[in-house]
Amino acid sequence: MLVEDKMVLLRRGAEADIYLASFMGFKVVVKRRIPKPYRIREVDFKVREYRTIHEARLLNEVKKFGVPTPTIYFVDRENFDIVMEYIEGVRLKDYLQNIKEMNILGKICFKFGDLIGKLHKNGIIHGDLTTSNVILTKDMKMFLIDFGLGFYSENVETQGVDLHLLKQVFESFHHSIAVKCFKAVLKGYGQDVSRRRRRIAEGKIKEIKSRGRYVPPEERYQYI
Repeated sequence: MLVEDKMVLLRRGAEADIYLASFMGFKVVVKRRIPKPYRIREVDFKVREYRTIHEARLLNEVKKFGVPTPTIYFVDRENFDIVMEYIEGVRLKDYLQNIKEMNILGKICFKFGDLIGKLHKNGIIHGDLTTSNVILTKDMKMFLIDFGLGFYSENVETQGVDLHLLKQVFESFHHSIAVKCFKAVLKGYGQDVSRRRRRIAEGKIKEIKSRGRYVPPEERYQYI
């Protein structure tokens, strides 16, 4: 089991804390959802329990569609922990900020788009598509992580929001390569969805941008 006093905090998030730990002899990452004092205790318990189970389920399910994610070793419903494989690599965000080999930039972003297309084709929305939630290994294998805001939907609106968020991330954090990156993402995305679906998604991205603000879809909150 987990050795609590040897867990090393990697990052604090709004919803969960991330730890590096050891489990059954394996180096693992532990995602522990933290309580929210503004919620009624019973409601807080149910929300954290649901989100813990739901995220673990999504992480496992997307593997069926060819989307690499960390292997889940254990789900602790009492402590709201997901114990998962530690992926040795760097965040895509850090890689892009320090990239020197520009010739492989398009290939990397194309692959990212391909994985997003696989999600959307199978009715899954990541909910937090950022370059911080992608891990690149030494052999350039790409893993998607953090499905804490993920949900099921085949709605073009929600798919457009997923992509629009990523476009904003590129423009904000990778400005000098944003156009090239997102163009490659859309090209990779088109490998999995139909041409018509890609055109609709691109149109939806422009529509969402023109609104100036975004109201989240009801699907995201249907189980909360």
